[in-house]
Amino acid sequence: MIGNENGFSAPPGSSGRGQSADDEEAVGQFSVPGDDDNAAESASISDVPDALSGVSMELLEIKRSIEDGMRQNISQAGGVRAADAFSDGGNIQGVSIGLGEGASDSSSGEPGLPALTLYVAEPTSVDRAKAAIVGAMGVRAVASDKVPVNIVVTGVIDAQPHRFRLRPAPGGVSVGHFRITAGTIGCLAVGRSAPRNSRLMILSNNHVLANSNGGVFNDCIVQPGPIDGGRCPQDQVAVLERFVPINFSGGVNFVDCATGWAWPDRVRPELVYLSGGVPAYFRISNALVAPALGMLVGKSGRTTQLTQGRITGLGATINVNYGGGRIALFQDQIAITGLGGPFSAGGDSGSSIWTWNQQRNPVGLLFAGGGNITFANQMRRVVVALDINLYT
Repeated sequence: MIGNENGFSAPPGSSGRGQSADDEEAVGQFSVPGDDDNAAESASISDVPDALSGVSMELLEIKRSIEDGMRQNISQAGGVRAADAFSDGGNIQGVSIGLGEGASDSSSGEPGLPALTLYVAEPTSVDRAKAAIVGAMGVRAVASDKVPVNIVVTGVIDAQPHRFRLRPAPGGVSVGHFRITAGTIGCLAVGRSAPRNSRLMILSNNHVLANSNGGVFNDCIVQPGPIDGGRCPQDQVAVLERFVPINFSGGVNFVDCATGWAWPDRVRPELVYLSGGVPAYFRISNALVAPALGMLVGKSGRTTQLTQGRITGLGATINVNYGGGRIALFQDQIAITGLGGPFSAGGDSGSSIWTWNQQRNPVGLLFAGGGNITFANQMRRVVVALDINLYT
């Protein structure tokens, strides 16, 4: 393996391959988190429960009951969306704890106080949403007029697909597994132990770098992504190194994330945005922070570039559409509302999300969205699941 002046090793083999017979041997060396890793990941963070410590137990119990109903529904459906999926309780795409917006057709919560936020595929009223949850999930407690509810229309929550080529490639630009469309480089990372601590890696989503569980170790990763003209071998920046599998069988997911082992001279730790048509670079911190309701955050991504948003939901449980009828259930997600426009769009998946202040501390990893709502994994879960430290 070739080293460089920074001590990082280059990926094995020649660049530019998709898959070959030689990759079969490499697959045996490729490790992904097993049951123990997932358990450690799930137990690794206490920040969201702490952030919700001021929320009443009654509201949290109702949220958990709705989550149980969603989990049961998707398990019975085998992760496949039915033709009548949006009738009754099927209209409920997710649930989180947010803040009340005042009495209206879409909110029954007092302004600024904790409220149950329901993400729906099609417009509905608070009363109709409550009735659907009671009828389809048996959660009778939600029917009470004392339970504050916000209704947010997201449509179907999709896993989302700087289109230009840059060398070395920074965070915030188009990237992708050679068989997908395109997503975004979130930032760089290194493994926490040998031999991965000598690998400089790009961080993004499983559905961006690993083709939604379809990739294998050493698969070609290109910048820009294939839909933006990236091809192997001429545009390769990395090979698939590790991913956390997405469960499409009704099990609970916490992260959609993957790493690509990069050639050190083909990437850089800065993030980028266009300023007057000219690339402008900046750095984010490697010190992670927990999300908080009302927190201002930013991201730089392939499609919508540099945007600002506000965290409006914590502990979100959502059904995410991965195409081809495949649905995955995610829990403990961050919900973000864009300020002055959408926070993200298709192609921004994989973007790192950071505090909108001088520190720019990483908070989350963008992976899905619907309507004006963006959803992100907690970055603290991501680094544990992939056994990495951010290199920013």
